[in-house]
Amino acid sequence: MNWVTDLSEQKGLFYGWKVVGALFVMLAFSSGIGFYGHSIILQALARESGFDVGLASSAVSLFFLVAGLTGLIIAPLIERIDVRIVIAMGTILASVSLAMIGRVTTTAELFGVYVLFGIGWSGSGLLPATTLIARWFQTNRAKALSIASTGLSVGGITVTPLMAFLVDEYSLYGASPMLGVIYLIGILPIALLVLRSSPTDVGLSPDGSSSVVAANGILLMDALRHPFFWSLSIAYIFVMAAQVGGIAHQYGVLTERVSAAQAAYGIAILPAASVVGRLVGGMILDRVSTSGFTIIMMMCQATSLFIIAWSTDVYILFLGLALFGISVGNLLMLPPLIIAEVYGLVNYSQIYSWSNLITMMGVAAGPVLMGILVGESGAYLVPYLVAGALGLTAAIVFIVFKPPQPKV
Repeated sequence: MNWVTDLSEQKGLFYGWKVVGALFVMLAFSSGIGFYGHSIILQALARESGFDVGLASSAVSLFFLVAGLTGLIIAPLIERIDVRIVIAMGTILASVSLAMIGRVTTTAELFGVYVLFGIGWSGSGLLPATTLIARWFQTNRAKALSIASTGLSVGGITVTPLMAFLVDEYSLYGASPMLGVIYLIGILPIALLVLRSSPTDVGLSPDGSSSVVAANGILLMDALRHPFFWSLSIAYIFVMAAQVGGIAHQYGVLTERVSAAQAAYGIAILPAASVVGRLVGGMILDRVSTSGFTIIMMMCQATSLFIIAWSTDVYILFLGLALFGISVGNLLMLPPLIIAEVYGLVNYSQIYSWSNLITMMGVAAGPVLMGILVGESGAYLVPYLVAGALGLTAAIVFIVFKPPQPKV
């Protein structure tokens, strides 16, 4: 296969938008199964294999922690080799782990499969996707990232319900090989055929200029000494603990409070609202303060989680899930934008991977914390109140430690 093709003489649509389209598809399958799909797998493991909800939640937490650690290895690889090799390896590993997940019978097997899944998901998800967007776009970066990352939510609307149907129809044991095949076919072909590591590889510059421009920015060690790097990362520990915990248990809170038919509709509300929120956010981010918008979204997330915690009426619960989805859609795409704006592209993937690893502490803690709280309280009121408090804490941290005014 010819890994580098000269596209500098192509006319018409800037090739970067084709990269955005391919990333949209990749993230739809990656998130539909590897992000939103955890609530389906978690409930199936508890129902079919007898795993305690708290234990299964711990496996989900391990998945996200391993994904964050793997990012430290993947980030320098992305700067040295073709990104398609990294994505292909990650996709294959994730597919194999998905095929095995329905057959686990012991705690060791459960954790082992989730470790493998976390490694594969890290290589076929947000880290390579946001790195490519940052390289291919500068003036249109927010718009490009909003479009590509909308695939995250579309995956929740399309792939996750399909996943739920397959698990309900064939059991997790029967459906898990199908999930592995879906993940492989959904990501690998389009990634290999369409993606390119950088516009400079094909004689272009960001946003379609014909002149090659060198990347600017600062090095990883300089960013790690910067106070804002730590304030952003710490705030996102709380953001992601609340967010991922809330998402992992949304199917549980729905089945606790509404009918099975209403729960089937309700599980699509969060990703659908995420699509709308992210697209609107991408359109207005070029006109508003990124830090101000981030604070608003953090407050929106906290408010939505409090609504979910207290709601007993189906429509109020659905409203809470919609607000939650709007915040999820935007909060996931803001750190890559902020890091690229503040620290530039020279070591972007490594800086993002370190920040992502720190925030993974929140991602890892969220599902297991809420799982423990569910087990202790016997309901979802206390877990979602705690999640709302975590979201509020994130907003306070981000307000106290503002980003620097001069940008790289």
